[in-house]
Amino acid sequence: MTDSTTTTRPPGSVTEQPDPVPSPLPSGFRAYRLTMPPVSGILRPRPVVLCLVLGVGTFLLFCWGLTIGDYPIAFADVVRALGGSGDPGTVLVVQDLRLPRALVGLLAGTAFGVSGALFQTMTRNPLASPDMIGLTQGAGTAVVAGIVLGWDGGLGTQSLGLLGALATALLVYLLAWRRGTTGYRIILVGIGVSWMCASATDYLMAKGGRFEAQAALGWLVGNLNGRTWGETRPLAVALAVLLPTALLLGRLLRTLQLGDDIATGLGTRVQSVRLAVLLTGVGLIAFATAAAGPVAFVALAAPQIAQRLARTAWPPTVASGLTGALVVLGGDLIARTLVPGTELPVGIVTGVLGAPILLWLLVRANRAGSGG
Repeated sequence: MTDSTTTTRPPGSVTEQPDPVPSPLPSGFRAYRLTMPPVSGILRPRPVVLCLVLGVGTFLLFCWGLTIGDYPIAFADVVRALGGSGDPGTVLVVQDLRLPRALVGLLAGTAFGVSGALFQTMTRNPLASPDMIGLTQGAGTAVVAGIVLGWDGGLGTQSLGLLGALATALLVYLLAWRRGTTGYRIILVGIGVSWMCASATDYLMAKGGRFEAQAALGWLVGNLNGRTWGETRPLAVALAVLLPTALLLGRLLRTLQLGDDIATGLGTRVQSVRLAVLLTGVGLIAFATAAAGPVAFVALAAPQIAQRLARTAWPPTVASGLTGALVVLGGDLIARTLVPGTELPVGIVTGVLGAPILLWLLVRANRAGSGG
């Protein structure tokens, strides 16, 4: 038999309970921490699901595009041919003739989307994209000068577009520098440089002969026709380096969203981060433009579409890239099937679809009191 002690409380007394610990995260969010590599963060279910849906949609459009051509191929046969199995003739058509075009569209769309997300997050402005601050226009001017004036120096269209975009970015950064740079100055200077490059391109087009002008125009509108492995490999290598860099810069970009003063107070080297983001975004847009031409409005629209689908305060990097790939591949499918017997440049389709999005962003900015 064991003794037991019973504690009695006066009638009406209240038993103290420990205060519940409030959850620091919103409902449905999960924190994670990895030991190798040492990474921690917050898992947001909606963006993850969105990326999965966009990835599936991108894969389906990618394979669907490979079925279209003078020699129609069934969807299931395309999937088998990508794995190297099936009819040898089908494998040859898919892997050697059609796959480079589809890969350029996939990789260029991803680069456009990620680059636009970097610029819009860095400047805290939804209108800031390589289309608006002159980078694609600078690449176009360099290519047209090489075609019309013969100033290519033995370089191809890809190299000229890459050098033009890099030179334009350097010019914008130097002109925007005044004891540092701000997103606002980068946008204003970029718009001015964009118009200068566009005017120079128009002059060169008028100066050149008919055949040179036609060749330049075919590249300026953004085109995936006739793409080969020569355009695909450099773009793939560039994205293999620049995409991980963009993801690593994501945490630092979040602090820039709070403003330069707060970001500096949190220990962020604002100017160094801004320069790193600028170089990464320029590299992405330069290689994509060199491979596919300046496909209009993808870098502007894709991050905004992804941001609204993910319901985040800034354009999500991965979702923006997948959205850009989806837009380019979908636009290419429309361009190839809209007019029977004619393959329109993909830039025409994205320009028609992207112009209303630009107008909507301008109207929304004015209603919010931030449009000037």
